[in-house]
Amino acid sequence: MLFDFLQMKCTAGLSSTGSFLLSCHLTCWARKILGLRSFDLQSQKNNKEHHTSEIGSHRLFVRRAQAFVITLNFDRPFNADMDKIVLTAETGPQPTESLGTKVRFVPAKARSGNQWSVSDLNTYENSLQVSLSAPAHAIIGRYLLKVEVSHHPSGRAESYKLGEFILLFNPWSSEDEVYLPSQTLLQEYLMMDYGFIFKGHENWITPWPWNYGQFEDDIIDICFEILDRNLNFLNHPSKDYSQRNSVMYVCRVVSAMINSNDDNGVLQGNWSEDYSKGVNPLEWNGSVAILRQWHATGGQPVRYGQCWVFAAVMCTVMRCLGVPTRVVTNFRSAHNTDGNLTIDMFYDKHAEMMPWERRDKIWNFHVWNECWMTRKDLPPGYDGWQVLDPTPQETSRGVFCCGPASVRAIKEGDIQLAYDTAFVFAEVNADEVIWLQESGQVKEILSHNTNAIGKKISTKMVGSDDRQDITNSYKYKEGTTEERNVFMKASRILLGPIGSSSYPYMERMRTAWFQEKPVKLQLKLAKTPEWGQDLAFFLRARRLQGSEMGIEQLLLNVWLSAQALLHGGNAQTPLWRDKLSFSLVQGEEKELLITLPFINYKDHISDEKLIRLSGVVEIGQTRRKLLVMKDVSLELPHFTIEVSGPAVVNKKLGVSVTFTNTQAETLQNCVLMLEGSGLIDGRMTVNLGTIESGETIQAEVDLFPTKEGSRQLQVLLSCKEVKEIKGYKDIFVASASSP
Repeated sequence: MLFDFLQMKCTAGLSSTGSFLLSCHLTCWARKILGLRSFDLQSQKNNKEHHTSEIGSHRLFVRRAQAFVITLNFDRPFNADMDKIVLTAETGPQPTESLGTKVRFVPAKARSGNQWSVSDLNTYENSLQVSLSAPAHAIIGRYLLKVEVSHHPSGRAESYKLGEFILLFNPWSSEDEVYLPSQTLLQEYLMMDYGFIFKGHENWITPWPWNYGQFEDDIIDICFEILDRNLNFLNHPSKDYSQRNSVMYVCRVVSAMINSNDDNGVLQGNWSEDYSKGVNPLEWNGSVAILRQWHATGGQPVRYGQCWVFAAVMCTVMRCLGVPTRVVTNFRSAHNTDGNLTIDMFYDKHAEMMPWERRDKIWNFHVWNECWMTRKDLPPGYDGWQVLDPTPQETSRGVFCCGPASVRAIKEGDIQLAYDTAFVFAEVNADEVIWLQESGQVKEILSHNTNAIGKKISTKMVGSDDRQDITNSYKYKEGTTEERNVFMKASRILLGPIGSSSYPYMERMRTAWFQEKPVKLQLKLAKTPEWGQDLAFFLRARRLQGSEMGIEQLLLNVWLSAQALLHGGNAQTPLWRDKLSFSLVQGEEKELLITLPFINYKDHISDEKLIRLSGVVEIGQTRRKLLVMKDVSLELPHFTIEVSGPAVVNKKLGVSVTFTNTQAETLQNCVLMLEGSGLIDGRMTVNLGTIESGETIQAEVDLFPTKEGSRQLQVLLSCKEVKEIKGYKDIFVASASSP
């Protein structure tokens, strides 16, 4: 109004020099285009509201479907009637509006939920504060933000770069396809930067502490570098970027890029037991060192990984991108390549497990991921946890990746649904059939187990260091009508009508189902199996009443063997054999003590420290053969971790690690490796040298925590003889300002 009044005064020819000069000055001021002097992306405030403060406060990290505020400082006040602003956000190479990689949006009265918007314009002197938001289906990634300022009616315009921001998935927003309506679960599956991976054997489950470190300074940039090196991007970069609004697409890309089978992915797999050209997978403590090494070498695959390493690194990447993710372990996990839901294993008459004749196998355990998302591509009811597996087992649509497969679809046997549901169903539901083989010929069935696959499926319990068994999420209870019905449903989808199967041993297996076993056999440990000690166990045999009625003394000839089990399920040549004979009358039970000396397995077992004891029992009078077996996980030595005093940000924290070599053997080339986000930048290594039998060593280190809150210190003791003596210490770090 003041401007209009003075302009009228000038036009009327008023003679006051002061009035004339003032009116002309203001007329020119009003016609001058706004000049941007500075801007403030308010990273610290926005990041806190968007749950990204842990990533950092010097750059802007925001989430879809949630407003963030920026401030523009001009050289004069903003006039809504004459000054117009248009904001532009661009991502990817050669951004275009047609692909959604470039968007222009103008101020509106309110935020629009399905498009980019700018609203809530507030002025103060020469500053303009605006609220921006991206829709829930926006492409995630790095964006360049620009503002174009124009003046009406002159039409003059100026464009300014406001800097970069990173847009992430938003599980806090009900509009986003990764929405998880639980603060407790979000804290566990998105914000927690450490956790546990469960390894070992179904009867000896070991929690393996892991540093995910998704909020370390450079990890978010490495995550987008991973996306920018995938095959789709290399072939069609603009199209690849345009599809990054879909969590399913991003998950499949990450699943493929964590392994290096098709590309220069993050990790190279190795199950050979020869790790001389890289790092033994057991010696990794966390994802950060792996991702940084991959980045530092220009995207060269890191040597080496196995399933738990692949899954842990994928968990880091997906949590960093904003997708609730957890790591899941399936004990006795089937790798079924021919789609018949049957895993065949072969033994000879001397109780030696033979090399795999086919590519089917049973992993001692296998680790994959679950990511939380909506599945709009599937019928209703299949949202929630989805299996993603970055370990390169089989190709999916031509690429080594797996999933997302709905956990609900797996449980219900709806294996026709995308993606790779049939493969995951077999991993937890296949039948195990064990055959006697002589001279390359299958002679008879030794065992048919319908409940041997998919045992104690595990993940970390929410808010606890304990293990949660989630087997019932994947399948109905073994042996129930529901479980068998689902199995038959899946079999019909895979194999067609019953009787049309191409399974080569079907007729032999059908006849074997009706043969009753005359003797019940069991291998049972006599004491805790410790590495470095003789292994003592019992062979228990009980003759069942009414069996082989025409034979008074049932003669049993027993061949025993022990083989080192590899992680992939294969076994090495026998490291020990034995043979014995005894007889049983009707209803009699005998228990025989057997010893496997340490000297026999000392130099012959794998880093997994897992031994399979097997026995083939031949009934002397009928020549029928039975199988008994037991997998034994050797217990390793332990160490203790102590901290001195309270932990405070940027204050010295003393840590002491004490270890006693309880073994009869000397441990050589011992190295202590420590890691923990918010406690250590990268990794810390302490060389311990040789630790004699019975010797106690104490290593003391000083830490300077950089982040407050709950933290975890992961410690690994590795030596020539043993690679996986692990421990951890939960540490709460107080802020520097705390009293």
